[in-house]
Amino acid sequence: MYLGIDLGTSAVKTVLVDDAQRVVASRSQSLTVASPFPGHSEQDPAQWVDAAFATLDALKAEHPAELADVDGIGLSGQMHGATLLDADWKPLRPCILWNDGRSALECGELEQRWPALRATTGNKAMPGFTAPKLLWVAKHEPEIFAATRLVLLPKAYLRLVLTGEAIEDISDASGTLWLDAARRDWSDAALDATGLSRRQMPRLVEGCAPAARLSRELAQRWGMRKRPMIAGGAGDNPAGAVGIGAIGNGAAFVSLGTSGALLVPTQAIAANPERAVHTFCHAVPGMWIQAGAILSAASCLAWIARLLQASEAELLAPLGSRPTAPSHVSFLPYLSGERTPHDDPDVRGMLDGLSHGTDRNAIVQAVLEGVAFALADCRDVLADSGMAITAVDAIGGGSRSRFWLSVLANVLDIPVHRFADGETGAAFGAARLGRLAASGEAIEAVCTAPQRVETFEPDRALAAAYAERLPKWRSLYRPRRGSKSAHWNGGQFRNMNPVPDL
Repeated sequence: MYLGIDLGTSAVKTVLVDDAQRVVASRSQSLTVASPFPGHSEQDPAQWVDAAFATLDALKAEHPAELADVDGIGLSGQMHGATLLDADWKPLRPCILWNDGRSALECGELEQRWPALRATTGNKAMPGFTAPKLLWVAKHEPEIFAATRLVLLPKAYLRLVLTGEAIEDISDASGTLWLDAARRDWSDAALDATGLSRRQMPRLVEGCAPAARLSRELAQRWGMRKRPMIAGGAGDNPAGAVGIGAIGNGAAFVSLGTSGALLVPTQAIAANPERAVHTFCHAVPGMWIQAGAILSAASCLAWIARLLQASEAELLAPLGSRPTAPSHVSFLPYLSGERTPHDDPDVRGMLDGLSHGTDRNAIVQAVLEGVAFALADCRDVLADSGMAITAVDAIGGGSRSRFWLSVLANVLDIPVHRFADGETGAAFGAARLGRLAASGEAIEAVCTAPQRVETFEPDRALAAAYAERLPKWRSLYRPRRGSKSAHWNGGQFRNMNPVPDL
């Protein structure tokens, strides 16, 4: 038996998987996000521990025999969060999350301090990444920065509690701006540019490699016969890729979680930081992921549900299974700013085209379409990097909506495939990594593609209607901060190789 624990933004999800890769049970525990100031997004690390323990306690109560047989545990988690610990490895402040926009000015300072940033990391400095957050803390909370002895990403903090060891996997580490993406190791120059050193960083391992064993006390708490091995794990999207078998060159997929992304695994780095394409190491050795990322996806649906005081299911049900035409309303999904392609933490969302005749269905459809249009922006910048995507698999909570996937297929004008349990992709992928760490099996033997249960094909007339609407939607974007959004004209990323059509 194997456990996968996914530390998300809105919840911790834990799945229990057997040797036949069947999900025996799953449990979820909600999390809350604090925004003490506009553009700030934080979480108390104690929440993560309480939520993870609650899911495991529930599994112990309901599936004690299966939990007792767990051999391996994998962790996945929200990327980029800055968890700052003191000399006793206690949190000094709430974690600054991936969708926090406070460090925009520090991004420019970091690139000035370290001109090789883009060439080394494959990314441009954006407020969501970890390193600019530390510059912000050094400037605005100098006493906390001075007391910081260890910097961890969210799931690494959870691993610290589970094992007593400070360890991070390569994929999550590549979202900090402190990792040399080609060498898959910390960059001393990057750390020096933020006033840090390797002494304040966790030990690095590959995602499928053994990292540390669960502590004896916690193994006893959950009735486990032996101390399971905990794998290196992965950031949420690389873990999702492992969960759907996207471990080879060109296996494109789309994630509709709290945030959204269009992602392509590659055997060679194909960076395009000037267009805010993300370069991450994959959770398996020798692979990378190129991604266009948007900060709000399924969270947009949650927002409109909260605003209209209805459940998401109640909003989606009247829409049916597919659109008949684009909504007359346009929605910009920039509720937390945006990454690809704008790199604009200050931009905000918009509903445009409202009239006396606008009803709830038109607004809800516009919200779903706005997310799809933002992913079309990601598609186009990935194409500029040499990756012409011809089909995608869908994962994340948003993949449960047939209407949304039909919208996405028509906006992107490509087939979109759905899996039976696509919303558990990251936790399931984490469980696979836990299995690999415990068993030493071949990656290809474990990380197979699950069966697709449905394919959404674009309709020629509808796809043409969305293509006609896309330029109008794009025209609604207005940058709210001047030269910071301008393209960078510096050097090129080393080892950049052309990538074939997908």
